[in-house]
Amino acid sequence: MTTFADLGLYDSLLDGLDSMGFEKPTPIQEQVMPHILAGKDIIACAQTGTGKTAAYLLPVLDKISRQEKEHTAALIISPTRELALQIDHAFQGFSYFTSASSIAVYGGGDGHTFDREKKALTEGASVVIATPGRLISHLNLGYVKFDQLDFLVLDEADKMLDMGFYDDILKIIRFLPSKRQNLLFSATMPPKIRDLARKIMHDPFEVNIAISKPAAGVTQTAYVVYDAQKPELLKHILMKRTDPSMLVFASTKQTVKDLEKELRRKGLPARAIHSDLTQEERESVLLSFRTRQTRILVATDILSRGIDIDNIGLVLNYDVPGDAEDYVHRVGRTARAESTGEAITFIGQKDQRRFGVIEELIERVIPKEPLPEGMGQSPMYNPAARSGGGNGGGGNKKRRPPFRKKRKSPANG
Repeated sequence: MTTFADLGLYDSLLDGLDSMGFEKPTPIQEQVMPHILAGKDIIACAQTGTGKTAAYLLPVLDKISRQEKEHTAALIISPTRELALQIDHAFQGFSYFTSASSIAVYGGGDGHTFDREKKALTEGASVVIATPGRLISHLNLGYVKFDQLDFLVLDEADKMLDMGFYDDILKIIRFLPSKRQNLLFSATMPPKIRDLARKIMHDPFEVNIAISKPAAGVTQTAYVVYDAQKPELLKHILMKRTDPSMLVFASTKQTVKDLEKELRRKGLPARAIHSDLTQEERESVLLSFRTRQTRILVATDILSRGIDIDNIGLVLNYDVPGDAEDYVHRVGRTARAESTGEAITFIGQKDQRRFGVIEELIERVIPKEPLPEGMGQSPMYNPAARSGGGNGGGGNKKRRPPFRKKRKSPANG
Protein backbone atom coordinates (compact mmCIF):
# COMPACT_ATOMS: atom_id res chain seq x y z
CA MET A 1 0.00 0.00 0.00
CA THR A 2 1.42 3.37 -1.05
CA THR A 3 1.56 6.01 1.69
CA PHE A 4 2.10 9.76 1.48
CA ALA A 5 5.54 9.22 2.97
CA ASP A 6 6.37 6.90 0.06
CA LEU A 7 5.77 9.82 -2.31
CA GLY A 8 8.64 11.73 -0.71
CA LEU A 9 6.65 14.72 0.54
CA TYR A 10 8.27 17.32 2.76
CA ASP A 11 8.17 16.48 6.49
CA SER A 12 5.96 19.45 7.43
CA LEU A 13 3.36 18.31 4.89
CA LEU A 14 3.41 14.79 6.28
CA ASP A 15 2.83 16.27 9.75
CA GLY A 16 -0.18 18.16 8.42
CA LEU A 17 -1.61 15.09 6.70
CA ASP A 18 -1.11 13.03 9.84
CA SER A 19 -2.91 15.61 11.99
CA MET A 20 -5.82 15.62 9.51
CA GLY A 21 -6.10 11.83 9.56
CA PHE A 22 -4.98 11.22 5.96
CA GLU A 23 -3.28 7.85 5.74
CA LYS A 24 -3.03 6.89 2.06
CA PRO A 25 -3.43 8.69 -1.26
CA THR A 26 -6.50 8.21 -3.43
CA PRO A 27 -5.98 6.75 -6.93
CA ILE A 28 -5.81 10.18 -8.60
CA GLN A 29 -3.30 11.38 -6.01
CA GLU A 30 -1.17 8.26 -6.32
CA GLN A 31 -1.10 8.51 -10.12
CA VAL A 32 -0.45 12.22 -10.66
CA MET A 33 1.59 13.36 -7.66
CA PRO A 34 4.87 11.60 -8.59
CA HIS A 35 4.72 13.23 -12.05
CA ILE A 36 3.95 16.68 -10.63
CA LEU A 37 6.79 16.29 -8.15
CA ALA A 38 9.02 15.34 -11.10
CA GLY A 39 8.14 18.62 -12.87
CA LYS A 40 5.80 17.27 -15.56
CA ASP A 41 2.79 19.08 -17.01
CA ILE A 42 -0.40 17.18 -16.17
CA ILE A 43 -3.81 16.63 -17.75
CA ALA A 44 -5.98 14.81 -15.22
CA CYS A 45 -9.54 13.76 -15.95
CA ALA A 46 -11.31 12.80 -12.73
CA GLN A 47 -14.81 13.10 -11.36
CA THR A 48 -15.62 15.15 -8.32
CA GLY A 49 -14.89 13.61 -4.92
CA THR A 50 -11.78 11.68 -6.02
CA GLY A 51 -9.30 13.85 -4.13
CA LYS A 52 -8.01 15.95 -7.04
CA THR A 53 -7.59 19.13 -4.95
CA ALA A 54 -5.00 17.47 -2.72
CA ALA A 55 -3.47 15.87 -5.82
CA TYR A 56 -2.17 19.26 -6.94
CA LEU A 57 -2.03 21.20 -3.65
CA LEU A 58 0.36 18.79 -1.95
CA PRO A 59 3.03 18.85 -4.71
CA VAL A 60 2.69 22.63 -4.96
CA LEU A 61 3.19 22.95 -1.19
CA ASP A 62 6.08 20.50 -1.34
CA LYS A 63 7.94 22.76 -3.80
CA ILE A 64 7.10 25.91 -1.83
CA SER A 65 8.38 24.27 1.37
CA ARG A 66 11.74 23.50 -0.25
CA GLN A 67 12.30 27.00 -1.68
CA GLU A 68 14.45 29.50 0.19
CA LYS A 69 13.10 32.67 -1.42
CA GLU A 70 9.49 33.62 -0.80
CA HIS A 71 7.45 34.51 -3.90
CA THR A 72 4.11 33.81 -5.55
CA ALA A 73 4.74 30.25 -6.66
CA ALA A 74 1.32 29.09 -7.87
CA LEU A 75 -1.79 30.48 -9.52
CA ILE A 76 -4.90 28.31 -9.24
CA ILE A 77 -7.83 29.34 -11.44
CA SER A 78 -11.32 28.06 -10.65
CA PRO A 79 -14.68 28.75 -12.33
CA THR A 80 -16.65 29.83 -9.24
CA ARG A 81 -16.08 31.68 -6.00
CA GLU A 82 -17.42 28.67 -4.07
CA LEU A 83 -14.76 26.40 -5.54
CA ALA A 84 -12.08 29.06 -4.97
CA LEU A 85 -13.04 29.20 -1.29
CA GLN A 86 -13.13 25.40 -1.07
CA ILE A 87 -9.59 25.19 -2.48
CA ASP A 88 -8.42 27.90 -0.08
CA HIS A 89 -9.91 26.04 2.88
CA ALA A 90 -8.13 22.85 1.80
CA PHE A 91 -4.90 24.81 1.41
CA GLN A 92 -5.16 26.15 4.96
CA GLY A 93 -5.39 22.62 6.32
CA PHE A 94 -2.55 21.12 4.28
CA SER A 95 -0.23 24.09 4.84
CA TYR A 96 -0.78 24.38 8.60
CA PHE A 97 2.77 23.28 9.50
CA THR A 98 4.40 25.24 6.66
CA SER A 99 5.07 28.94 6.13
CA ALA A 100 3.07 29.06 2.88
CA SER A 101 0.31 31.64 2.52
CA SER A 102 -2.66 32.03 0.19
CA ILE A 103 -5.19 34.58 -1.03
CA ALA A 104 -8.58 33.79 -2.57
CA VAL A 105 -9.57 36.33 -5.24
CA TYR A 106 -13.14 36.22 -6.51
CA GLY A 107 -16.01 38.42 -7.65
CA GLY A 108 -18.67 39.89 -5.41
CA GLY A 109 -18.10 41.72 -2.20
CA ASP A 110 -17.51 45.45 -1.88
CA GLY A 111 -14.67 47.92 -2.35
CA HIS A 112 -13.14 46.84 0.94
CA THR A 113 -12.88 43.26 -0.35
CA PHE A 114 -11.17 44.45 -3.54
CA ASP A 115 -8.73 46.58 -1.52
CA ARG A 116 -7.91 43.63 0.74
CA GLU A 117 -7.21 41.49 -2.32
CA LYS A 118 -5.07 44.26 -3.83
CA LYS A 119 -3.00 44.53 -0.63
CA ALA A 120 -2.43 40.76 -0.50
CA LEU A 121 -1.52 40.60 -4.21
CA THR A 122 0.83 43.55 -3.86
CA GLU A 123 2.61 42.17 -0.81
CA GLY A 124 2.63 38.68 -2.30
CA ALA A 125 1.20 35.31 -1.27
CA SER A 126 2.62 31.87 -1.93
CA VAL A 127 -0.53 30.78 -3.75
CA VAL A 128 -3.20 32.85 -5.48
CA ILE A 129 -6.58 31.13 -5.94
CA ALA A 130 -8.79 33.13 -8.28
CA THR A 131 -11.79 33.27 -10.55
CA PRO A 132 -10.91 34.55 -14.04
CA GLY A 133 -12.89 37.80 -14.17
CA ARG A 134 -11.78 39.13 -10.80
CA LEU A 135 -8.15 38.22 -11.44
CA ILE A 136 -8.15 40.07 -14.76
CA SER A 137 -9.48 43.17 -12.97
CA HIS A 138 -6.40 43.10 -10.72
CA LEU A 139 -3.98 42.22 -13.54
CA ASN A 140 -5.13 45.17 -15.62
CA LEU A 141 -4.13 47.53 -12.78
CA GLY A 142 -0.51 46.40 -13.01
CA TYR A 143 0.46 45.49 -9.45
CA VAL A 144 0.15 41.68 -9.59
CA LYS A 145 3.57 40.04 -9.85
CA PHE A 146 3.67 36.57 -11.42
CA ASP A 147 7.19 36.86 -12.85
CA GLN A 148 8.53 34.01 -10.68
CA LEU A 149 5.46 31.77 -10.95
CA ASP A 150 6.22 28.03 -10.83
CA PHE A 151 2.73 26.54 -11.28
CA LEU A 152 -0.44 27.31 -13.21
CA VAL A 153 -3.36 25.12 -12.11
CA LEU A 154 -6.67 25.08 -14.00
CA ASP A 155 -9.27 23.36 -11.82
CA GLU A 156 -12.65 22.28 -13.28
CA ALA A 157 -11.36 23.34 -16.69
CA ASP A 158 -14.42 22.00 -18.50
CA LYS A 159 -16.72 24.06 -16.29
CA MET A 160 -14.67 27.19 -17.00
CA LEU A 161 -15.02 26.68 -20.74
CA ASP A 162 -18.75 26.00 -20.36
CA MET A 163 -19.01 29.35 -18.58
CA GLY A 164 -17.23 31.15 -21.43
CA PHE A 165 -13.84 31.73 -19.79
CA TYR A 166 -11.69 30.40 -22.66
CA ASP A 167 -10.51 33.85 -23.82
CA ASP A 168 -10.08 35.04 -20.23
CA ILE A 169 -7.76 32.12 -19.49
CA LEU A 170 -5.64 32.91 -22.53
CA LYS A 171 -5.51 36.56 -21.49
CA ILE A 172 -4.36 35.63 -17.97
CA ILE A 173 -1.66 33.38 -19.40
CA ARG A 174 -0.16 36.35 -21.24
CA PHE A 175 0.72 37.80 -17.82
CA LEU A 176 2.59 34.63 -16.76
CA PRO A 177 6.18 33.51 -17.40
CA SER A 178 6.48 31.07 -20.28
CA LYS A 179 8.57 28.69 -18.19
CA ARG A 180 6.18 27.17 -15.68
CA GLN A 181 4.53 23.87 -14.81
CA ASN A 182 0.92 23.51 -16.00
CA LEU A 183 -1.63 21.32 -14.23
CA LEU A 184 -5.07 20.91 -15.79
CA PHE A 185 -7.85 19.08 -13.94
CA SER A 186 -11.22 18.41 -15.54
CA ALA A 187 -14.19 16.11 -15.06
CA THR A 188 -14.62 15.69 -18.82
CA MET A 189 -12.32 16.10 -21.80
CA PRO A 190 -14.20 17.84 -24.65
CA PRO A 191 -12.28 18.94 -27.79
CA LYS A 192 -11.93 22.52 -26.56
CA ILE A 193 -10.02 21.31 -23.50
CA ARG A 194 -7.62 19.50 -25.84
CA ASP A 195 -7.24 22.68 -27.84
CA LEU A 196 -6.45 24.67 -24.70
CA ALA A 197 -3.96 22.05 -23.55
CA ARG A 198 -2.12 22.18 -26.87
CA LYS A 199 -1.74 25.95 -26.53
CA ILE A 200 -0.42 26.08 -22.98
CA MET A 201 1.19 22.73 -22.13
CA HIS A 202 4.41 20.94 -22.97
CA ASP A 203 4.37 17.16 -23.36
CA PRO A 204 1.79 16.62 -20.60
CA PHE A 205 1.32 13.37 -18.73
CA GLU A 206 -2.32 12.25 -18.86
CA VAL A 207 -4.38 10.46 -16.22
CA ASN A 208 -8.03 9.37 -16.49
CA ILE A 209 -9.93 8.30 -13.38
CA ALA A 210 -13.56 7.13 -13.46
CA ILE A 211 -14.78 9.58 -16.07
CA SER A 212 -18.48 10.49 -16.02
CA LYS A 213 -19.53 7.88 -13.47
CA PRO A 214 -20.96 8.47 -10.01
CA ALA A 215 -18.88 7.02 -7.18
CA ALA A 216 -19.43 3.34 -6.46
CA GLY A 217 -20.72 4.14 -2.98
CA VAL A 218 -23.76 6.08 -4.25
CA THR A 219 -27.11 4.28 -4.21
CA GLN A 220 -29.13 5.84 -7.03
CA THR A 221 -32.91 5.75 -7.35
CA ALA A 222 -35.55 7.85 -9.10
CA TYR A 223 -39.26 8.65 -9.03
CA VAL A 224 -41.24 9.31 -12.21
CA VAL A 225 -43.64 12.11 -11.31
CA TYR A 226 -45.99 14.83 -12.44
CA ASP A 227 -44.68 18.27 -11.48
CA ALA A 228 -47.60 18.76 -9.09
CA GLN A 229 -46.47 15.71 -7.11
CA LYS A 230 -42.93 16.92 -6.49
CA PRO A 231 -43.47 19.17 -3.42
CA GLU A 232 -45.40 16.55 -1.45
CA LEU A 233 -42.96 13.78 -2.39
CA LEU A 234 -40.02 15.93 -1.35
CA LYS A 235 -41.50 16.60 2.07
CA HIS A 236 -42.43 12.92 2.46
CA ILE A 237 -38.83 11.82 1.78
CA LEU A 238 -37.08 14.47 3.87
CA MET A 239 -39.32 14.02 6.91
CA LYS A 240 -38.39 10.33 7.08
CA ARG A 241 -34.61 10.88 6.82
CA THR A 242 -32.23 11.15 9.76
CA ASP A 243 -29.11 12.16 7.81
CA PRO A 244 -27.09 14.95 9.46
CA SER A 245 -26.75 16.67 6.07
CA MET A 246 -28.95 16.56 2.97
CA LEU A 247 -28.57 18.51 -0.26
CA VAL A 248 -31.49 19.33 -2.59
CA PHE A 249 -30.75 20.58 -6.12
CA ALA A 250 -33.27 22.53 -8.19
CA SER A 251 -32.76 24.02 -11.63
CA THR A 252 -33.83 27.62 -10.98
CA LYS A 253 -33.21 30.04 -8.13
CA GLN A 254 -36.95 30.77 -7.89
CA THR A 255 -37.67 27.09 -7.28
CA VAL A 256 -34.90 27.05 -4.67
CA LYS A 257 -36.46 30.04 -2.88
CA ASP A 258 -39.94 28.48 -2.98
CA LEU A 259 -38.68 25.14 -1.64
CA GLU A 260 -36.85 26.81 1.24
CA LYS A 261 -40.05 28.61 2.29
CA GLU A 262 -42.18 25.46 1.99
CA LEU A 263 -39.76 23.23 3.91
CA ARG A 264 -39.32 25.78 6.68
CA ARG A 265 -43.09 26.17 6.89
CA LYS A 266 -43.23 22.43 7.56
CA GLY A 267 -40.69 22.81 10.35
CA LEU A 268 -37.76 21.34 8.43
CA PRO A 269 -34.31 22.91 9.04
CA ALA A 270 -33.67 24.10 5.49
CA ARG A 271 -31.74 27.03 4.01
CA ALA A 272 -31.23 28.06 0.40
CA ILE A 273 -28.17 29.18 -1.55
CA HIS A 274 -28.38 30.85 -4.95
CA SER A 275 -26.90 33.67 -7.02
CA ASP A 276 -29.15 36.39 -5.52
CA LEU A 277 -27.38 36.09 -2.16
CA THR A 278 -24.36 38.23 -1.37
CA GLN A 279 -21.03 36.49 -0.87
CA GLU A 280 -21.29 37.09 2.88
CA GLU A 281 -24.75 35.52 2.93
CA ARG A 282 -23.56 32.50 0.92
CA GLU A 283 -20.65 31.92 3.27
CA SER A 284 -23.00 32.16 6.27
CA VAL A 285 -25.34 29.54 4.76
CA LEU A 286 -22.44 27.20 3.91
CA LEU A 287 -20.95 27.57 7.40
CA SER A 288 -24.32 26.69 8.92
CA PHE A 289 -24.49 23.59 6.69
CA ARG A 290 -20.90 22.53 7.42
CA THR A 291 -21.43 22.80 11.17
CA ARG A 292 -24.69 20.81 10.93
CA GLN A 293 -26.78 23.72 12.24
CA THR A 294 -28.66 23.42 8.95
CA ARG A 295 -29.51 19.84 7.93
CA ILE A 296 -31.05 20.59 4.55
CA LEU A 297 -29.42 22.84 1.96
CA VAL A 298 -31.43 23.74 -1.15
CA ALA A 299 -29.24 24.90 -4.02
CA THR A 300 -28.94 25.62 -7.70
CA ASP A 301 -26.07 24.13 -9.70
CA ILE A 302 -23.86 26.87 -8.30
CA LEU A 303 -22.92 24.22 -5.72
CA SER A 304 -22.68 21.13 -7.92
CA ARG A 305 -18.88 21.53 -8.07
CA GLY A 306 -18.20 24.08 -5.38
CA ILE A 307 -18.85 22.39 -2.06
CA ASP A 308 -16.63 19.94 -0.19
CA ILE A 309 -18.47 18.66 2.88
CA ASP A 310 -18.13 15.16 4.26
CA ASN A 311 -21.02 12.90 5.26
CA ILE A 312 -23.76 14.32 3.05
CA GLY A 313 -26.09 11.35 3.29
CA LEU A 314 -28.56 12.34 0.58
CA VAL A 315 -28.45 14.31 -2.64
CA LEU A 316 -31.93 14.86 -4.05
CA ASN A 317 -32.43 16.18 -7.58
CA TYR A 318 -35.76 17.97 -7.43
CA ASP A 319 -35.28 18.65 -11.15
CA VAL A 320 -33.29 16.62 -13.67
CA PRO A 321 -30.24 18.73 -14.57
CA GLY A 322 -30.10 20.10 -18.10
CA ASP A 323 -26.69 18.55 -18.77
CA ALA A 324 -25.92 14.89 -18.13
CA GLU A 325 -22.47 15.74 -16.73
CA ASP A 326 -24.11 17.99 -14.15
CA TYR A 327 -25.94 14.94 -12.81
CA VAL A 328 -22.59 13.29 -12.11
CA HIS A 329 -21.35 16.41 -10.33
CA ARG A 330 -24.52 16.78 -8.28
CA VAL A 331 -24.46 13.14 -7.22
CA GLY A 332 -20.74 13.50 -6.49
CA ARG A 333 -21.58 15.64 -3.45
CA THR A 334 -22.34 12.40 -1.57
CA ALA A 335 -20.24 9.23 -1.14
CA ARG A 336 -17.05 11.26 -1.22
CA ALA A 337 -13.64 9.77 -0.44
CA GLU A 338 -14.86 6.16 -0.52
CA SER A 339 -17.84 6.73 1.81
CA THR A 340 -21.44 5.84 0.96
CA GLY A 341 -24.53 7.91 0.24
CA GLU A 342 -27.81 8.05 -1.63
CA ALA A 343 -28.99 10.03 -4.65
CA ILE A 344 -32.68 10.42 -5.52
CA THR A 345 -34.00 12.11 -8.66
CA PHE A 346 -37.50 13.32 -9.50
CA ILE A 347 -38.16 12.74 -13.23
CA GLY A 348 -40.87 15.07 -14.49
CA GLN A 349 -42.70 14.41 -17.74
CA LYS A 350 -40.58 16.92 -19.66
CA ASP A 351 -37.39 15.56 -18.10
CA GLN A 352 -37.62 11.97 -19.26
CA ARG A 353 -35.53 12.27 -22.41
CA ARG A 354 -32.80 14.12 -20.47
CA PHE A 355 -32.77 11.42 -17.81
CA GLY A 356 -32.44 8.81 -20.53
CA VAL A 357 -29.30 10.60 -21.73
CA ILE A 358 -27.96 10.48 -18.16
CA GLU A 359 -28.54 6.74 -17.97
CA GLU A 360 -26.69 6.32 -21.27
CA LEU A 361 -23.79 8.42 -20.01
CA ILE A 362 -23.34 6.48 -16.77
CA GLU A 363 -24.12 3.19 -18.54
CA ARG A 364 -26.67 2.21 -15.95
CA VAL A 365 -30.46 2.00 -15.66
CA ILE A 366 -31.42 3.68 -12.41
CA PRO A 367 -34.24 1.92 -10.51
CA LYS A 368 -37.59 3.74 -10.57
CA GLU A 369 -39.43 3.62 -7.25
CA PRO A 370 -43.25 3.58 -6.93
CA LEU A 371 -44.82 6.67 -5.41
CA PRO A 372 -45.79 6.40 -1.73
CA GLU A 373 -49.38 5.42 -1.03
CA GLY A 374 -51.83 8.29 -1.33
CA MET A 375 -49.82 10.37 -3.81
CA GLY A 376 -51.61 9.20 -6.92
CA GLN A 377 -50.42 7.56 -10.07
CA SER A 378 -47.21 8.35 -11.91
CA PRO A 379 -46.46 8.71 -15.61
CA MET A 380 -44.83 5.85 -17.49
CA TYR A 381 -41.09 6.20 -17.91
CA ASN A 382 -40.52 6.39 -21.65
CA PRO A 383 -37.44 8.53 -22.39
CA ALA A 384 -37.64 7.82 -26.13
CA ALA A 385 -41.07 9.47 -26.43
CA ARG A 386 -41.06 13.02 -27.80
CA SER A 387 -43.30 14.32 -25.01
CA GLY A 388 -41.53 12.32 -22.34
CA GLY A 389 -44.89 10.90 -21.26
CA GLY A 390 -46.66 7.69 -22.13
CA ASN A 391 -49.87 5.74 -21.72
CA GLY A 392 -50.06 5.11 -18.04
CA GLY A 393 -47.19 4.34 -15.71
CA GLY A 394 -45.93 2.83 -12.52
CA GLY A 395 -47.72 -0.39 -13.51
CA ASN A 396 -50.97 1.45 -14.28
CA LYS A 397 -52.70 0.76 -17.56
CA LYS A 398 -54.31 4.17 -17.87
CA ARG A 399 -52.82 7.55 -17.06
CA ARG A 400 -54.99 9.84 -14.98
CA PRO A 401 -54.32 13.26 -13.51
CA PRO A 402 -52.62 13.10 -10.12
CA PHE A 403 -54.46 13.93 -6.94
CA ARG A 404 -52.91 15.33 -3.83
CA LYS A 405 -53.78 14.10 -0.39
CA LYS A 406 -52.72 15.89 2.75
CA ARG A 407 -50.35 13.80 4.84
CA LYS A 408 -49.41 14.19 8.44
CA SER A 409 -46.18 15.73 8.82
CA PRO A 410 -38.10 15.72 7.31
CA ALA A 411 -16.69 15.90 0.11
CA ASN A 412 -11.15 15.19 -0.56
CA GLY A 413 -11.33 17.64 -3.25
